[in-house]
Amino acid sequence: MTRSFDQFHDIEMDVLKEIGNIGAGHAATALSTLLNRPIDMGVPTVQRVPFELIAESVGGDESIVTAVYFRVEGDAPGNLFFMMTPEAAKQLLHHFSGAVTNEVLKFSDMERSILSEVGNILAGSYLSSLADFTQLAMLPTVPGFAVDMAGAILSYGLLHMSHMGNEALLIDTNFLEGSNRVQGQFFLIPDPESFDAIFEALGVHG
Repeated sequence: MTRSFDQFHDIEMDVLKEIGNIGAGHAATALSTLLNRPIDMGVPTVQRVPFELIAESVGGDESIVTAVYFRVEGDAPGNLFFMMTPEAAKQLLHHFSGAVTNEVLKFSDMERSILSEVGNILAGSYLSSLADFTQLAMLPTVPGFAVDMAGAILSYGLLHMSHMGNEALLIDTNFLEGSNRVQGQFFLIPDPESFDAIFEALGVHG
């Protein structure tokens, strides 16, 4: 029987937090290699969020955000979203290139490509960590990129998922370089049956 997040036990959330922490470490290593300079990622906070409040986590349905989104395929399918405010996205882009467009809501093809690659690294790192723990195959699709209202992005990304779960896993992500910090939100929204597959594979039982 499929469970929702409100039926999760503390030990299960602890496992998810540990997976998020390991994934952040993998992502920091990959980003440091890409930039050829140290990039740290703060210890992520992991929490469950009711689906209707996902947009609230990034400022509300009508707040403009940048989003990199994926479909997860394999043994535990679901959806992934990496969201940042446009201001945070521009700040992150400064780490990669000095040539950043001045307009906050304008993103060049190169900037979109860079942000998609960062999202790809994060998705790959977190899913790899989860796959290592569960021995389940979990692979992200080619990322999509959008700058729009948070509510519109979530609706578009999940349009085909009428049977999706009613809650999401929120991982608050902090990129750190020296005293500079850039924050983003990473949402994992597994299909309902995927929760049981994940926790059965982990050997965690309520």
